[in-house]
Amino acid sequence: MTSNNISKQNILQKPPVLMLLALMCCLLWGSAFPFIKIGYSLLSIDSSDTASQILFAGIRFFSAGILTIIAGSILQKKPLIPSAVSWRKIIPLGMVQTVAQYVFFYIGLARTDGTRASIINGTNVFFALLISCFVFKYEKFTRQKLIGCIVGFVGIVVINISGKSMSGGSVSGDMCIIISVIAYALSSSMIKHYSKSENPVMLSGWQFAFGGAVMTAAALLLGGSIKFDSVKSLAVITELALVSAGAYTLWGLLLKYNDVSKVAIFGCLTPIFGFIMSALMLDEISALSWQSLSALALVCLGILTVNRMENNK
Repeated sequence: MTSNNISKQNILQKPPVLMLLALMCCLLWGSAFPFIKIGYSLLSIDSSDTASQILFAGIRFFSAGILTIIAGSILQKKPLIPSAVSWRKIIPLGMVQTVAQYVFFYIGLARTDGTRASIINGTNVFFALLISCFVFKYEKFTRQKLIGCIVGFVGIVVINISGKSMSGGSVSGDMCIIISVIAYALSSSMIKHYSKSENPVMLSGWQFAFGGAVMTAAALLLGGSIKFDSVKSLAVITELALVSAGAYTLWGLLLKYNDVSKVAIFGCLTPIFGFIMSALMLDEISALSWQSLSALALVCLGILTVNRMENNK
């Protein structure tokens, strides 16, 4: 290992640095919820205009893929060019992680409010755990993990007990977000498997670009259209592209130099950031009901329970 790699490793393993960068990633991911909703408003994309919603997502992730590839190439001081064998992993990963996940995410977010979506999306940890344990069998399913999953799923139930309490909610929107979460969970195990022989930053960048291109082409064929006729609309799509490129690049580096459990524990903050930012930026203050706050607390408690290391108090 070169001295440069040792220096980078030592810096990224320092608790304050790890905490700061992990918090930054979660803040970026949480900001996506309100910014997508704002983008719909600025671009006049109706909740029933599925083609334009997919086009919006496609442009975002194609741009994010290019930015991730460029950033990864600069960080590793060599171009991240996939081989023919790598494409056999990039294509299925792109179809699951980007196309399946974000087609349903964007459609769902157009049919529900940002605060509900952020809470439901926080359950991706539980779905990822279940798929990892029972489908790919990467780890054992313990009693601690069972308790965490039950607590988290109770949070979903609570947020849906009184749909009328949150004006922007709908069953169809919530179901789309849940399908999106399942796609994310499946892609997490796929990344773990593919990363054994491939650079994770290269995989993320190229699958973003591939998935974004697929969504853009499909949306255009379905008649989707978007006009970026203001500085604000361009700023929103740029922010969203940077969210994906920046957060995934930073998260990948943290996972490379730290134990997964040390990094993953910070993921519980994403639904908190998403909830708070959606409530403030989208004027969804009415969503701050006892149901929504209880659901948020349960989801976060479940995530903490699942990720708690046995040797930690």
